[in-house]
Amino acid sequence: MELGCGKGIFAAKIAVRNPDINYMIIDIKSEMLGLAKRNIENEYGEEPIDNVILMSQEIAIIDNIMNEKDVVDRIYINFCNPWPKRTHQKRRLTHTQLLEKYKVFLKKDGEIYFKTDDDELFSSSLKYFEEAGYDILKKTYDLHEENGFWDNIVTEHEEMFSKEGIKIKALIAVLGK
Repeated sequence: MELGCGKGIFAAKIAVRNPDINYMIIDIKSEMLGLAKRNIENEYGEEPIDNVILMSQEIAIIDNIMNEKDVVDRIYINFCNPWPKRTHQKRRLTHTQLLEKYKVFLKKDGEIYFKTDDDELFSSSLKYFEEAGYDILKKTYDLHEENGFWDNIVTEHEEMFSKEGIKIKALIAVLGK
């Protein structure tokens, strides 16, 4: 599952690389999902797309569509809105309240892959994961200097921030270790 897919570049690349894995791609903006759909279709070319579903949904109320009968192995959160104002921080996709909601459908030992350019968001997210009872398996403050950290798919935002000299922070958190 990818939360906040943007233009869908990440989803397109990971889904075509892994045709045996089903992907649920969620974004609140339906116009972004339209662009994501076209990017996924472009990546697949003439091949049928049978492992991707796109969904327009406000992630804050994801528990309206997902429950304990739904099982997700991995959640990807790539360059989400950092919501820097204190009054808006509960909207962060890595906030403790949302991490608690993900526990309902994330399988035991399921993972969350998170990357961001924002130092404050990353620092706060480390605290959020701890508060919600996730264990951090790996973390880095410079993803592009960590060889083998994970099989990284470079997103459009990641490329842009890297060209500006901004280091990409990343982590892998696990539920239930």
